[in-house]
Amino acid sequence: MGALLALASAACYGLVDFAGGLLSRQVHFAVATFLGQIGGMLLALVCALSVPAQAVHHADVVWGALSGAGSAMAMHFLNRGLSRGPMSVVIPVSAVTGVALSALCGVSFLGDRPTALAWAGICVTMPALWLVSGGTTGGKDRPQPGQLPVDGLVASLGVAVQYISLAQADRASGLWPVAVGRIAAVVLLVPSTWRHSSDLRQPARRLGWAVLIGAGAALALILYLWAAQEQMLAIAVVLASLYPVIPTALGLLVLREKVTRAQAAGLVSATAAVILLTLE
Repeated sequence: MGALLALASAACYGLVDFAGGLLSRQVHFAVATFLGQIGGMLLALVCALSVPAQAVHHADVVWGALSGAGSAMAMHFLNRGLSRGPMSVVIPVSAVTGVALSALCGVSFLGDRPTALAWAGICVTMPALWLVSGGTTGGKDRPQPGQLPVDGLVASLGVAVQYISLAQADRASGLWPVAVGRIAAVVLLVPSTWRHSSDLRQPARRLGWAVLIGAGAALALILYLWAAQEQMLAIAVVLASLYPVIPTALGLLVLREKVTRAQAAGLVSATAAVILLTLE
């Protein structure tokens, strides 16, 4: 069940990132990020009130808030990268370091002991994501040298903080750590949004899409939290971090971004990683 929840989280995140990438080219990335966190906060609060929690301790609130800080960092820089670069590069680059740091933390500090099959899946995942990011497109969407590594790597650090922190919350706290995290993210994003407040003058449909996309991201995070409670962090985070495969494939199929041999190899390798990790 834990593996299925993590894969469901990855699928949800993948669709959200694809939609968010398209929106970030129409709405300023800071506005899209802020409204997305508003949507995530609203959904998380509704879910937290609906799912009974036995006890919410101070530590759960702290871990939730730290996860929200990581989420704010990840989405701010991810959307900035998506607003000026191809999805098939930005999203996979943002995932690689996040996978590596989270899995390393689980093994080194949290006592995770993956099986041989799981280790094989972990080892396949990181080069697979890197290969998936190997294709670029020409034309005006092509990023300037040095842009994507900065945006992608900073976003990946936020992803790692988000995943590692949320996994520390006690099961008894229900979904309140996710809700606290969304509140923290909204607060942290206020300054950057304030500087671009004029960009909030957008058609209601676009603003609504931003809120809806954020709600989808919160749902993905809830699925990840449940997955992390069912199995080792190293496994849950690697499976959940396979989300770049979906926007990459959609970028290739829908947006006609050119596929390379490296990307094709990466997609096949990612499929193999899923099989190895779900068989462990």
